[in-house]
Amino acid sequence: MEEQKPYVEPRSYWRFRREDFFPEPSFQTCSSYRSALSQTPHRLRDRLVGRSTDAAEIGDVRRRSEHDMKRCLNWWDLTWFGFGSVIGAGIFVLTGQEARDHAGPAIVLSYVASGISAMLSVFCYTEFAVEIPVAGGSFAYLRVELGDFAAFIAAANIILDSILGKAAVARSWTSYLATLINKPPDSLRIRADNLAENFNLLDPIAVAVLCATGALAVLSTKKASYFNWVASVVHVAVILFVIVAGFAHADAKNLTPFMPYGAKGVFQAAAIVYFAYGGFDNIATMAEETKNPARDIPLGLLGSMSLITVIYCLMALALSMMQRYTDIDPNAAYSVAFKSSGMQWAQYVVALGALKGMTTVLLVGLIGKSRYTTHIARSHVIPPFFALVHPRTATPIYATLLITISSAIIALFSSLHILSSLISISTLFIFMLISVALIVRRYYVKGVSSKPDLVKLIVFLLLIVASSMGTAAYWGLKPDGWVGYVITVPIWALATLGLHVFVPRYREPKVWGVPLVPWLPSLSIAMNIFLMGSLGGDAFVRFGVCSVIMLIYYVFVGVHATYDVAHEEYGEFSEGEREEEVG
Repeated sequence: MEEQKPYVEPRSYWRFRREDFFPEPSFQTCSSYRSALSQTPHRLRDRLVGRSTDAAEIGDVRRRSEHDMKRCLNWWDLTWFGFGSVIGAGIFVLTGQEARDHAGPAIVLSYVASGISAMLSVFCYTEFAVEIPVAGGSFAYLRVELGDFAAFIAAANIILDSILGKAAVARSWTSYLATLINKPPDSLRIRADNLAENFNLLDPIAVAVLCATGALAVLSTKKASYFNWVASVVHVAVILFVIVAGFAHADAKNLTPFMPYGAKGVFQAAAIVYFAYGGFDNIATMAEETKNPARDIPLGLLGSMSLITVIYCLMALALSMMQRYTDIDPNAAYSVAFKSSGMQWAQYVVALGALKGMTTVLLVGLIGKSRYTTHIARSHVIPPFFALVHPRTATPIYATLLITISSAIIALFSSLHILSSLISISTLFIFMLISVALIVRRYYVKGVSSKPDLVKLIVFLLLIVASSMGTAAYWGLKPDGWVGYVITVPIWALATLGLHVFVPRYREPKVWGVPLVPWLPSLSIAMNIFLMGSLGGDAFVRFGVCSVIMLIYYVFVGVHATYDVAHEEYGEFSEGEREEEVG
C-alpha cells in the first residue's frame, strides 16, 4: 500500500509574517543575533571568498521564489524592450543639459564615447546572460565569479540605481508634460520654500506616473511587452521625425565652436549621458522569462543597442545644428529648439514622443529592476519576502512595489541634476565589475586552474585596473598633458597582453562568447573607469556616502543572513569547502 504523504497547507502569497522577512537563525532571538554579531569577522571572511555556481543560481536559488516566472518572451520582445528601456529621459533631457553646460556641439562625440563603452559592456552582459539565464543579471554573475561580497556591492548599487533612475525619468516626464501644454518645465511642480535647494520642487505627477507603470508591470510580462511594442513604434516614428526635421532646419554655423569646453568637457558629458544607455542591462534580467536565451538574448541586446547608438548620435547632431549650444534649453531641449526654428507645432509632437519614450523606460525599467531585486532577495541579501513570485501573474509583485514606492518618494523631492551623476557612477562601477568577472570566468576555474596561473591572473588584473585608474586620474589633474599617458597606457596594454600570452584559458563559452578576449573586456574596464573619473567630485562624495550606508547594512544584516543560508538551510558552502562546478 502506497504511503500517504502528509498534507501541507499551501501558503498564501499575501503574507507578512516576521519569518518571511527574517527566517535565518541569526535573527530568531536577541541572543542569537548577539552571537551572530560576535562572529562578524569570521563571517565576513567567509563571505568574501564564498562563491556560487551556474547550476546553483539556475536551480536552487531560483526555486526560492516558490513559483516560476513564465517563459513568454522571444528576440522580438527583447529587441523592443531594448528600445523601450533605453530611449527616454537620457536623450531628450541630458543631451540639452550636457551640450549647454559641458560639451557644446561635441555632444555627439560624448555619445560616441559612451556608446563604445556601453557596447563593450553589452558584449560582456550577453555572454553571461546566455550562460546563466536567471533574473539576477549582474548580481548573479558576480556571485558566481567574484564572490558574495562583490555581488553585494553590485546589489546595493543596482537597487540604488533602480530607485534613483526611475525617479529621474519620472521627474523628466513632468517637465515634458508641462512643455506639451505650453507651460514652463517647473510649472507643474509645487515649490516648498522651507526645503533645501534642488529638493524644494515637489513633483506629485512623477509619483502618479510611477504608480501607473508599476501597476502595469505587475499584471503580466507579456501584456507589458504588447504595450511596449505599440508605444515604442510610435516613439521611433517621433525620433525619425526629430532627426529628419532637425536636419532640415540645421545651420552648420551652430557647430562653431565645436568643442567650446575642450576635450575635458566632452568626456565629462560622456560620463553623464552614459545614463542614456544604462537601461540595456534590463534585458539581461529577462533571461529567465525568455523562451530561447542562447538565441534571443544576443539578437535582442546587440541588435537594439547598435541601432540605439546610431540614433543617439544623429539626434545629438541634429540638436546641435538646429540651435546654438548656449541657447539650448536644458529641460526640454528638442521642443524649444523646434519652437525657435519656427516649427512651433513640432514641439508638441516632440513632447508627446518624449512622454511615450519615458513611459516605456519606466515600464521596462520597473520590470527589469524588479527581476534584479527578486534574485537579490533569493540570496537573502535583502529579506526573501521580496523574492516571492505571484502564482497567477507569474510576476514578482513585492519586488516591483519596493522599487516603485521607493522611486516615488525620491521623485517627489529630488531634481534630475542631483540624480543623474550619482546614477552614472553606480552604473559605470557595476559595468566595470562585470568586465572583470568575465575575464575571471574565462581564465579561472577552481580545482582546474593552477596556483601560479591564479597569481598571474590576479597580478595582471590589478595592473589593468590600476593603470586605468592612473589614466583617469591624470586626465582629471592634467587634461592637456601627455606624459602620464606614456606610462599608464603602455602598462594597460602590456598587462592585457601578458594576460593573453601567459595565462591559459580554462573555460570557453558553451554557446555565445565575447570576441577578442581579454582585449575587449580589458578595454571595457579602462573606459568605464575613465568615464567614472570624468565625473565631478560631488558624484564621488554621494557615491561614497551611499557605499558607507550599504556596508553598515551588510555588516549588521546582510552578512549574517547570507552566511546562514550558505551554511544551514540550502547546503551551500564557502569557496574553501566546496568544489565548484566546471562548465
